Amino acid sequence: MKKGFSLSVLLAASLLGACDQLAPGDGEAGGQLESTDDLVTRVGTPINVENHPGQALFNENCASCHNGTVPKAPAIVWLEMLEPDIVLSSMSEGIMQQQAAHLSSEEQLHIAEYLARIELDDYQPPAPPPACEDTRLDMSAPPPAAVGWGHDNSRFVPASVGGIDAGDFGDLQLKWAFAYPGAIRARSQPAVGWNTVFVGSQNGKVYAFDLDSGCAEWTYRAGAEVRTAIVADAENERLYFGDILGRVYAINAMTGEEIWRVSVDDHPNATITGTPTLGGGMLAVPVSSLEVTSAADPNYSCCTFRGAVVALNPATGEREWKTYTVPNPPTQQGETSAGARILGPSGAPVWNSPTYDPARNRFYFGSGENYSSPADGNSDALFAVDARTGRKLWHVQFTENDAWNVGCMMGNENCPEENGPDLDIAASALLVPIGNGRDMIVVGSKSGVVHGVDPETGRQVWERRLGHGGTQGGVHFGMSSQGSTVYVPITDLADTHDGREYDTSINGAGIHAINAADGRILWRNKANNICDGELYCDPGISAAATSVPGAVIAGHLDGRLRAYDRRTGRVLWNYNTRQQVDTVTGAIGRGGGMSGPGPAVYNGHVIANSGYGLYFHLPGNVLLVFEKQ
Repeated sequence: MKKGFSLSVLLAASLLGACDQLAPGDGEAGGQLESTDDLVTRVGTPINVENHPGQALFNENCASCHNGTVPKAPAIVWLEMLEPDIVLSSMSEGIMQQQAAHLSSEEQLHIAEYLARIELDDYQPPAPPPACEDTRLDMSAPPPAAVGWGHDNSRFVPASVGGIDAGDFGDLQLKWAFAYPGAIRARSQPAVGWNTVFVGSQNGKVYAFDLDSGCAEWTYRAGAEVRTAIVADAENERLYFGDILGRVYAINAMTGEEIWRVSVDDHPNATITGTPTLGGGMLAVPVSSLEVTSAADPNYSCCTFRGAVVALNPATGEREWKTYTVPNPPTQQGETSAGARILGPSGAPVWNSPTYDPARNRFYFGSGENYSSPADGNSDALFAVDARTGRKLWHVQFTENDAWNVGCMMGNENCPEENGPDLDIAASALLVPIGNGRDMIVVGSKSGVVHGVDPETGRQVWERRLGHGGTQGGVHFGMSSQGSTVYVPITDLADTHDGREYDTSINGAGIHAINAADGRILWRNKANNICDGELYCDPGISAAATSVPGAVIAGHLDGRLRAYDRRTGRVLWNYNTRQQVDTVTGAIGRGGGMSGPGPAVYNGHVIANSGYGLYFHLPGNVLLVFEKQ
């Protein structure tokens, strides 16, 4: 495997997701970006970007619309993350056919090579997985249950749905595996029902795999990477998901045929990282962005994006309401010496899946940092909105004066005066019953602190520090709850690669159980370090946790998938996802760091993705299906 690199690709890769800052440094505060070569690899022979004809062709024909300022035109940071065949087909027969009509096939190929940063003379789209002889779904099997992201952010799977409890992990064995073609990451959490695994992928394919054999019942090609979970609507036999270009899809669960597709934000850097949520008759879609990367250019006027949640009609995709985290469009606050305007307040993206409260008919969601000065009261905050109208009911901020963008990594004047600390609320809030008819919202952030909030008023009731936190620390993708117990995964890296120093004496890397009523710690299982100095290997838990009766399952950044006893935290089961496995296509697959999605559990099976070749973490490309023997 050879490496091809692009600064904007790598910045985008390093920022995409819940942890939206990375700055390789020397361990001293204030370090600036010097090299991003180790962040992510591209498969193929690298090109010399400066001498490649695709650069001039792109600048002459594409850059004016894809420079990050034209609404609905994806910025170059997104184009560089698309699969080459998507770029080529968009010019030859797709949405860009008219604009590219004057370009020869060779010139179109050069543009695709420039964006991919690799040679494409012998490029072939990935081969499809083996098709099932009978492509009909098993309607006699249990349908998808309303558990996990998109339905219930407690991420608890009862025995009636999952068929797995604490006593079953000793008999759990790998049943089959699938290697995602050409992938270095696997970030879409599966939905499972009708004996079928529905999952998205880095190349934009959505697969429907037979649970027993791993053959494909159907596939659907979205226009870009699908990193959200697949949300199954069993009653209407529909699947919902978002892609990295900010589009939401509804497809037929039986056939994979598209029902509707809509864009939820006109900003050229808008994306969907959190999973859409069904609730109150709405499909609530969180909107985030990578405009922070545009600020790496000192001539860019930063910033204009505002985080939001958009409510769609699940049947038609029509917009019902849109609520911004930052209520008003940014205004000019000043100007840099390069002549770029300073626009703010901005940012406060929504990285997480909204939490629906049926008793109060509300959605709760958290926000990330502001992108530019001035920092306002809407960043790193928890919001409650009316599910019918989107009207804000209350919000509470946990970290004040948090504004940051990639200009801080580059050391240019686009860096806000606040310069971080970039402590997003990246994981979904949990609505947890605590007895006597009362609930508590439990929310964690990259600060390493978990908060208890009164859902009626938004008042903070308690807080508990579990780790030192940071741009790659604290709570990342998701907690889980079982009864009044909340399981909190923490990833506190020894080296956060952000040029800042942290008090590692309070390192919380591992999993923690706390009481939702008061934040009291019930037990802690600190992750032992098995990396032995291996590059990009870390012991923390970044992926979302999933709980079943008597146990909680968590994927580690070092590739371990483990089940822990609910009452003591003792390890019940351990599987190394980085080991080489044979797959249903005949290809060899291998997992890597586990970050983003957590396991799905269905009818005696545990289904998990492994691989996260971003942020200085271990790449991998496998979907693993385990079965209770």
